[in-house]
Amino acid sequence: MAKKKSKKKFILSRYLFISVCIFVLVGCVVKNLVRTTIIDADKWNERAERELSKTNIIYPERGDILASDGSVLATNLRFYTVRLDFRSERFNTQGYIDSIPMMADSLVKFFPGRATRKQWIDSLSKPIKKAQNKRPRGYRVIDNLSYTELQKIRTIPFFRIKNTNKNGFVVDSRVRREHPYGDMARRSIGGVGQTSKSSEVHGISGLECALDSLLYGKHGVSKKINLTRRIDDWTDTAAIRGYNIVTTIDINMQDIVENELNRVLETCDADWGVAVLMEVATGDIKAISNLEKSKKTGRYIEGMNRAVLGFEPGSVIKPISMLLALENGLVTNVNEVFQIGKSFPYANGKAITDSHYNSELTVEGIIEQSSNIGMTKVITRNNSIFQTHPSKFYDELDRIGFFEPMHTGIAGERRPVVEKNPSRLSLSRMCYGYATLIPPLYTLSIYNAIANNGRFVRPRLYSRLIGEDVDSIIPVSYIREHICSEENALKLQRMLGLVVEGSRGTARRLRNDMVSIGGKTGTCYMVDPETRKYNTAHKRLAFCGFFPLEDPKYSCIVLTCHPRHTLTGAASTSGEVLKNVAMKMYSRGMLGNSSDYHTDQAPQGKTPQVYRTTKPDTYSLISSISGVKGDPSTPLVSVSKGIVPDVSGLGLREAVSAIETAGFNVSFSGRGYVNSQSPAGGTVAKAGATVTIKLI
Repeated sequence: MAKKKSKKKFILSRYLFISVCIFVLVGCVVKNLVRTTIIDADKWNERAERELSKTNIIYPERGDILASDGSVLATNLRFYTVRLDFRSERFNTQGYIDSIPMMADSLVKFFPGRATRKQWIDSLSKPIKKAQNKRPRGYRVIDNLSYTELQKIRTIPFFRIKNTNKNGFVVDSRVRREHPYGDMARRSIGGVGQTSKSSEVHGISGLECALDSLLYGKHGVSKKINLTRRIDDWTDTAAIRGYNIVTTIDINMQDIVENELNRVLETCDADWGVAVLMEVATGDIKAISNLEKSKKTGRYIEGMNRAVLGFEPGSVIKPISMLLALENGLVTNVNEVFQIGKSFPYANGKAITDSHYNSELTVEGIIEQSSNIGMTKVITRNNSIFQTHPSKFYDELDRIGFFEPMHTGIAGERRPVVEKNPSRLSLSRMCYGYATLIPPLYTLSIYNAIANNGRFVRPRLYSRLIGEDVDSIIPVSYIREHICSEENALKLQRMLGLVVEGSRGTARRLRNDMVSIGGKTGTCYMVDPETRKYNTAHKRLAFCGFFPLEDPKYSCIVLTCHPRHTLTGAASTSGEVLKNVAMKMYSRGMLGNSSDYHTDQAPQGKTPQVYRTTKPDTYSLISSISGVKGDPSTPLVSVSKGIVPDVSGLGLREAVSAIETAGFNVSFSGRGYVNSQSPAGGTVAKAGATVTIKLI
């Protein structure tokens, strides 16, 4: 009995102890509840109000940059990174170890070329070899995945376990600006990144920078709200996506310009080159390419946007000087004869000379044969406005809008640098291309105005804005309605035509039977940075013009810097690029012509060349560097499946295109043009066989 009483007493005492603890705990809860809801209510309400009044910025989605046909040149894409948390609460270590071989097999299959099976096994095994407390919590397995690739990853053994506590599967994502066409017009499109002023992503170069305020969009705002079970974010003002900007870039024309510029640069081994193609009527920049030689690889890559940087223009300035002479009545008769001779000492300066001797030249002949002496004698002739008041040269350039900001949309634009109050000596140099700094785009715009019968249209790189409830077409605008009379514009068109079509024109090598070209060559010696003197071994070669001459549709300027061999003249380098571009555009029906010509459609006096597909899987390739196979005056190369094409004389890009079109792989060495190939052209070979080519 005593034992039962003792046991009962013990149990009751435990119940009493537990009850007291419960009452104490309840008392503490009630005490804190009273303190929180009554005594300290104001403090907690203030804190809650502070939390609920907080706002967060919602960053907008950046707009896309599009080509003229709607093709995407720059857009935002989300990429994913797969990570593993090896210290997650219920990580299945043994299951992970057993699955490593299968995971490696799947990764090799899904992502060929990223790593070998052994490399995947080593990479997946590395973190598991560490002690449990030292294993990583965010080990990177694979990155730069598209959404489709991420879904493939989720099907791999171990990764497909739905409970992330067991496999530690974590996915990070980030938005990246992508360029589907690679380096095509990359410098003009530009790039984005964080700036020193802001951690936000903004445009830092090219169109991305110049039009950043339109592409960026507008911030949104979110705030905290008190829901039933939690405090959560609520969008108060939605972010507005940036505008999609439609550029004037034509993908096909851009491809032609880049290929032809690259081809000539490789041939002459130049430092860099720039080419801009513009539509005469609208000022739309249809293509722009800036290539420079890579110091690492020796190949040409997209480089600095030199189209908007100032350079001494050389003789391409002479038609602009002649325009001022015509408009100010210095010359009225294009057949007026000027005495030239060996040299012309003027204003106590070093005597002006020409590259070749002429005893006399007409006004047209001065442009046709690019006479420095003749151009100086025109501008500085006795009692002329420029001879008595040299500053009028600057004033006249200003009158025609030569110094107006272009606002093309290209970041880094610079205006021409011309001395406002030049001496007579400086004026004599300025009028034929020295002592000034003029961006190629400004020179091109004046040539474009000449081709446009005097109407000075503003060059532009974008033509349309597309946004939420907005679709705005930007109209063509003019810097000046007319910079010269239509009569003088036609005189200048004829002069520039003689440069190519004339018997002694400096660009007569550009004459062809398909597209008539008008333009002007320009050669300028470069200044040695150490001696600060002109180095006659280093030249910057230019050609600026338009085509077709009889009805100009496109204008183009090309600069080639310091060619080292093979081609060293302005016509054979920069001029050849323009000629090749014009001929390829003609062959594709881009000049208002039919690319499928019939004899009865041919212009009189010209024998048309036929560039068309004649059979399925058969293509006509064109290469127009004079003196090598592929010149338009020689038969074209036919490419057929299963037959090794004869690519001797072609550039690398055309050769690779022809060989791959025929169904073969390519191995090459050297640079320039194809000198030899194995197997020989015309050989029947198995699909996938390798054709080896050597270039010089």
